[in-house]
Amino acid sequence: MDPLITFLQQRLEHPLPGKSSQLAMAPEPVTGNTRRRPMTPAGDARQSSVLILLFPNDHQKWELILTLRTPSINHGGQISLPGGRAESGERPLQTALREAREEIGIPSQDVTVIGQLSELYVSHSNNQVVPVVGYLPERPRFSINPAEVEEVFAIELDSLLHKKNLTVEDWNLRSHTYRVPYWDVHQVPLWGATAMILHELLDLYREFLDAS
Repeated sequence: MDPLITFLQQRLEHPLPGKSSQLAMAPEPVTGNTRRRPMTPAGDARQSSVLILLFPNDHQKWELILTLRTPSINHGGQISLPGGRAESGERPLQTALREAREEIGIPSQDVTVIGQLSELYVSHSNNQVVPVVGYLPERPRFSINPAEVEEVFAIELDSLLHKKNLTVEDWNLRSHTYRVPYWDVHQVPLWGATAMILHELLDLYREFLDAS
């Protein structure tokens, strides 16, 4: 088995960086409401899951799959991980695999699940998101559901390490100015909850590289 996958399988069974890692990519309010984003879920928060799906490319570099959401749905036009809200009785793993199958045509039986990252509360949509980590032995074939996904693409994990790909700008969001960190790895910025989730994976990847 690949050393990174072995490392992640073991590492995900131990305490994770959690909120401190996630907040490194969180938009910071500059004007107006200066309170930091709530990280504790509301009592009526909806349960959701996303799938961080890794696979090796032709150069044996690990890539992860991302989607660009169809403009007409919630968070439309933004980069996201395959995923969505849980159906009644579903466990996070089941939700993540079902959503990946429905959105981009990944057969659930093809995915080897490694574990889970720290949960993230997204207050704007009142969702408690569980990131499930899995891998495939090779690049998959995609079958896009156009009602939910405009584009599916993959980026090398290493690209998130390059400082040249990390940008910080002031944006106007919901009538307030926020300082927004994002990865410039696509024509659409990779920011927000997706970036916060991936930053924790990136911290684990750094641990792996330091130990190698």
